[in-house]
Amino acid sequence: MKKYLAKRVFYMALTLFLVATITFFLMKLMPGTPYSNQEKMTPEQIQIMNQQYGLDKPVWMQYLMYLGGMLHGDMGTSFQFSNQPVSYLIATRIGASAQLGIQAMIFGVFFGIILGSIAAINRNTWVDTLVTVLSIIGKSVPNFVLAVLLQYYIALKLGILPIADWGGFSYTILPTIALGVGPLAETARFIRTGMVDVLNSDYIELARAKGLSKFQIVYHHALRNSLIPLITLIGPYTVSLMTGSMVIENIFSIPGIGEQFVKSITTNDYPTIMGVTMLFSAGLVAVILLTDIIYGIIDPRIRLAGNED
Repeated sequence: MKKYLAKRVFYMALTLFLVATITFFLMKLMPGTPYSNQEKMTPEQIQIMNQQYGLDKPVWMQYLMYLGGMLHGDMGTSFQFSNQPVSYLIATRIGASAQLGIQAMIFGVFFGIILGSIAAINRNTWVDTLVTVLSIIGKSVPNFVLAVLLQYYIALKLGILPIADWGGFSYTILPTIALGVGPLAETARFIRTGMVDVLNSDYIELARAKGLSKFQIVYHHALRNSLIPLITLIGPYTVSLMTGSMVIENIFSIPGIGEQFVKSITTNDYPTIMGVTMLFSAGLVAVILLTDIIYGIIDPRIRLAGNED
């Protein structure tokens, strides 16, 4: 197990290094400068600003300085957000994105499991077809389109919920639904496929022969075994939603990481772009590492295969 874990940690560190390197040099290829009022600045002022932020140094030196800062937990200072540390900006905004992401994931997984189970139990019927069609629509329709429709019909026409802004729980309902439909559709598809295979297994026939009720068979046997493949889906989806959906946060005026990331790109705020990118990457590889560990514990064959690599 130690060898298996050590390899996964090494791959995690290597992945983060490659992400940081590729993102840094791609960012340097972006047109424009981080100074929004450059037209009004004199060459001397621009030179002073470049010296202040280290932009006057060669790119390779800037890269080494950035890596050194990252190793010490320093993500740099924002060019556009009042010269504040990037770590502070992320810390003040991650709460809204995390709350929204967790709510969307709970909503999507909970109702996805219900719909997928219903479709599997009633397979090859109109119920199964309806759930399948709804899953396809939920996966195909972009969440920003759904967000606008929710704003127009539920918030504007009916006036049931706030149309935008960030306040109490009522402000999170519409963005949660807009973000959660994707995981819902994906979860329903996974559960339906997995449960259909499980319900056709020999041990399910044995459970029926023992006289177990339909609820006992579905809940204690079919559903539990169908949830195992869902682990690979929930982890990356949760990280993606928690670190902020750029479009949804802008549509609903949510002060989260996604909104900050969009602003940092439009203003060439290099440290903020790198900070948010690395936050997402670190969260994603950490979840993948955790998933590998869980699978290694559940199925020793996976652990042994990893040790042989």
